[in-house]
This record gives sequence, C-alpha cells and structure tokens, in this order.
Amino acid sequence: MYYAGVVLMGLIVGVLVGLAGIGGGVVLVPAMVYLLGMDQHMAQGTSLFLQLPPLGLGAMLTYWKNGHLDLWAGIMCGLGFFFGGYFGSKIAIEMDSRDLQGAFGSFLIVAAILLWWRSRPQPLEKKSDA
Repeated sequence: MYYAGVVLMGLIVGVLVGLAGIGGGVVLVPAMVYLLGMDQHMAQGTSLFLQLPPLGLGAMLTYWKNGHLDLWAGIMCGLGFFFGGYFGSKIAIEMDSRDLQGAFGSFLIVAAILLWWRSRPQPLEKKSDA
C-alpha cells in the first residue's frame, strides 16, 4: 500500500510539473512529510533524487517541440543550480530538521503570497482625450 501511494503521489506531482512548470519538491516534500511521515531531511533528499533528468524530461520535450524552451538559459541556469544545490545542501544538512521544515514552509508562504499578489487583476488605464 505504501508504494502504491508513492506512485500515485509521483503521478500527481508529475502532472503538476508539466501543467504549472513547478519544481516537484514544492508539492512532493510536504506530501512526503505529512502523508508518508518522512523527516524533512529525508523528504528533501528524496525530492532531489527526483530532479535527476527523468523528472522534467517528458514535460521539457513537449515545451521544446512547441518552441517554448530557451536552451542556453536552461544550460546556464542548470550550472548555477548544480553549484547552488551543492552549497545549499551543505547548509541544510547542518540544520535541525524542525528548523529546516520551518524554513521550507516560510519559503512556500512567501512564494504563494508573491504569486497571489501578481495574479490580482490590474486596474485599467484611463484613455486620455488628447
């Protein structure tokens, strides 16, 4: 039953990755902590494993076929992601799991507020009679 839930979680997260272009960890890490009872470090480490090429390859190919991929920007950002991930993981491993969970939750709250704020309808500009 455990693995069936894990497969279902992976399927749902995969759909969200392709649909919204989000990193699977935004959904998967909290799900692993609360639904599977993993500790924050284990959930983040497992999520990082998923970010190896199979995670977004299917979705990326679809975006590429439709002309929505800046390959050079992806390569350059990927290099930053590689080195940033290394140094970020060094910091995270030294943190208490509860503090890491709080930092992760704070990040999600800030991201949600920023996305919500940006999605609000903007007032229409008045046309001048000039």
